[in-house]
Amino acid sequence: MFLGKVIGSVWATQKESGMENLKLMVVQPVDWNGRDNGQTVIAADRIGAGIGEQVIVSRGTPARILFGSNSVPIDAAIVGIVDSFEVPGATEGEG
Repeated sequence: MFLGKVIGSVWATQKESGMENLKLMVVQPVDWNGRDNGQTVIAADRIGAGIGEQVIVSRGTPARILFGSNSVPIDAAIVGIVDSFEVPGATEGEG
């Protein structure tokens, strides 16, 4: 899992089977100080994250399992919206 910030949305009218009615968000991985930390990913979102929110993202098989099938072509899923966090030395602790 990683901490990220939602920076955009993706719309696709044609999707693979199992992805119908699935909201897709662009997420920028960030470090504990809120600085960019890696390449952006497109993550499935079933919990209603919005642009600008900090989120927790799961990747790989754990992300697919959330959809009840290993055949769903999902590589990343938003699994939490961050309210706050505490890390000694971090400068940004709220989502």
